[in-house]
Amino acid sequence: MAEGVILRFDNVTFEYAEKKPVLDEVGFCVHKGAKITLMGQNGAGKSTIFKLIKGEIKPTKGNVFITNNATIATALQMVEKQDLNLTVEQYFEKAFSSVPGNIKSQISKAMNAVDLTVPIDRKVGDLSGGQQARILLAYALIQNPDILLLDEPTNNLDKAGIDHLIEFLVMYNKTVMVISHDADFLNCFTEGVIYLDVFTKKIETYVGDYYSVVEEINDRIEREIKKNAQLEKEILDNKEKVNFFANKGGKMRKLASKLKQEIEELEENKVDVRREDKTIREFDIPDQGIVGNVVVIKSIKVIKNHEPVIKKVDILLRQKDRLLIFGPNGIGKSTLLRSLLDNINKGGTILKDTRVGYYSQDFSTLDYEQTVFDSLKSALTEGVDIQEMRSVAAGFLITGELMGLKISDLSEGQKGLLFFARLVLMKPGLLILDEPTNHINFRHIPVIAKAINKYDGAIILISHMPNFVKEIKFNKELNLGKL
Repeated sequence: MAEGVILRFDNVTFEYAEKKPVLDEVGFCVHKGAKITLMGQNGAGKSTIFKLIKGEIKPTKGNVFITNNATIATALQMVEKQDLNLTVEQYFEKAFSSVPGNIKSQISKAMNAVDLTVPIDRKVGDLSGGQQARILLAYALIQNPDILLLDEPTNNLDKAGIDHLIEFLVMYNKTVMVISHDADFLNCFTEGVIYLDVFTKKIETYVGDYYSVVEEINDRIEREIKKNAQLEKEILDNKEKVNFFANKGGKMRKLASKLKQEIEELEENKVDVRREDKTIREFDIPDQGIVGNVVVIKSIKVIKNHEPVIKKVDILLRQKDRLLIFGPNGIGKSTLLRSLLDNINKGGTILKDTRVGYYSQDFSTLDYEQTVFDSLKSALTEGVDIQEMRSVAAGFLITGELMGLKISDLSEGQKGLLFFARLVLMKPGLLILDEPTNHINFRHIPVIAKAINKYDGAIILISHMPNFVKEIKFNKELNLGKL
């Protein structure tokens, strides 16, 4: 293997179903210490590449070489359900086959690297989304791997968390491969891009920072479109000539058949111009039309120095009111939303008979054992039939072949889109949205922001994405950090 190469894919083909390759004879190599972005549209096979590197799946054909048994660690997108009851210390112990003597100092070092301060006897499931995102990262770092694989590492991180991560990655002297939709984040440390083409199932490699590579890919697409247009023109000209000569007979017929051959060659030279990811259709979230004091909040619990503190507030939301909640990771934003929902059946904070569309950032309200079809069906309100349900789902790229799958088989991005399809079908009177852009492809985000902004019911939103928030008009704000 070439000097300095830590990872090599050699003509790798991989197919989940026979004759349906996700990757087709893919070859690339990654040098020791490189910081690489894995780019490609939804379903192009980015997660498959990670699984092949980790050895979780084997290539259908070809080989994946890892130099000198280099160690590999991954930061997952979400904490696995079976780990939520472990304490922070027990969770980190899982990273080792035998627990080292200095585990506490290693935990402290890994938590420091991701700027996380929580007691190590705290349960992982009791941590906020942002704290869980940091612990997933620290779990990978504590293993001090030769190759670090990061899948959407900025989800759930606030600005301070992202800045801290960038600083760490710039200083990390080993190999890093990242899948992310956060362009500014990627641009800070990427030195090269591996681009998966979802149509050819092949790979292109580029050197340079993220923005220059994106520009290069766009320029390439432009060139391909121009080249095709030129070839198309030649093909048409030749076809006209063929028709003309073929009717003339004799030598002209020979010329016509020669031109036919040329047309075939020109057709072969046309490139499949990559079509961009399909974006979801524009949509409306119909509202229930409930009238009155939809939400009343008199006191809330915030977390200060890892301890809950009760604070008095005076918040009233009627129809069309929109409340933006913000504050640092771990202060209790998601907990506040969950406590609102816990009180709904106790005649408390939310007006009786209000249908609540609650988007939970960890998808905890979805039943992973349900099929996609049954999940959508359970969200149906009166007057909406199955045909309309299928049409709504198709607008969120949830097509026939996904309907029979269990929710656990969907990608995180597909789970997010399923959530939005359910919101449309249930016609809620109140939207409670906790980080609704996590795991969602950046192309869909403007469409989602537009739909939320047009919604006529009351809205409570938490989001760490400023570009998304600024597309939605809020008339009320609650800063938990200032209470």
